[in-house]
Amino acid sequence: MAAAAGDGGSVPPKTPIAEAPPASRPHVTRNAMPWERCVAGVQLALKDPKVVFLREQIEKAGCTVWPTFFRAAICTSSGNYASGVGVQVCCNHMRRQDEITQVIIHELVHVYDDCVVKNIDWKNCAHQACSEIRANHLSGNCHYKRELMKGFLKIKGHEPECVKRRALLSVKNNPHCSEKAAEAAVEKVWDMCYNDPRPFDKAL
Repeated sequence: MAAAAGDGGSVPPKTPIAEAPPASRPHVTRNAMPWERCVAGVQLALKDPKVVFLREQIEKAGCTVWPTFFRAAICTSSGNYASGVGVQVCCNHMRRQDEITQVIIHELVHVYDDCVVKNIDWKNCAHQACSEIRANHLSGNCHYKRELMKGFLKIKGHEPECVKRRALLSVKNNPHCSEKAAEAAVEKVWDMCYNDPRPFDKAL
């Protein structure tokens, strides 16, 4: 999920990656991994080839991904990105290393979009919808094995349905988008954004 708009993430935050869990604790997913393991998992995920590739493409596009850009956190979703602040991985929702890596890949697609789409406005429902569609499609979030693990049993046609479902949920959480506006935005940009694989040659 993406957050506030800004300059494409060119200003490093002052807060380094968290080394101790924050005092406030929103909902904790059942079987969530220990905090220390999650913090280490964030660092391990940064070595994943897809994460490395995305970071390289973001840097080539002229935006900086500084060392403290990625942070472990306790929060209400699985992860988020705020322009000019960086990416948070919500450790209270992480159960496996694969989930941490997927969150970071997903959020880096938002970072890439924030960098290359110069007029992107995260308050604009259509702009967010496009980036959410791309992030869910290109990150592998909707791979059928992951969907099966979540209880979604449909095999044929599951991937676009999953992408649309997840994108719609994210846009509905945008305080600037009503449910009706979110639905209209996802439908409006669907074909263009689902079929846009940048910076990859094709969806993962």
